[in-house]
Amino acid sequence: MKQVCAIVRPEMLEPLKDVLMEAGVTGMTVSEVQGFGHQHGWKEYYRGTEVLLNMVPKVQVMLVVTDDEVDALVSKICGVAQTGEVGDGKIFVYPVEDAIRIRTSERGDTAL
Repeated sequence: MKQVCAIVRPEMLEPLKDVLMEAGVTGMTVSEVQGFGHQHGWKEYYRGTEVLLNMVPKVQVMLVVTDDEVDALVSKICGVAQTGEVGDGKIFVYPVEDAIRIRTSERGDTAL
């Protein structure tokens, strides 16, 4: 099993959810997050003073899937979220040791 964590632009959430549901994803967790990468934020003026806003709003989508689903899902996420501009986001893939469905005590891939 693998955890796929995608951090994308907020406006990409709805199209991304649609693609993931069409792909048969059975569950996901979505969080509003803030951070910065290469774009380092932007400058705005507040009451005549320049302010650097370096915490950019993003959306984090977390999925746990079987090993054989990872490459296809990463391709689908990139296909939806990629604009070609700085700030498109990142995808991280982590190994997952186990999963347990609390209601039934199922473990492993069947718990997904």
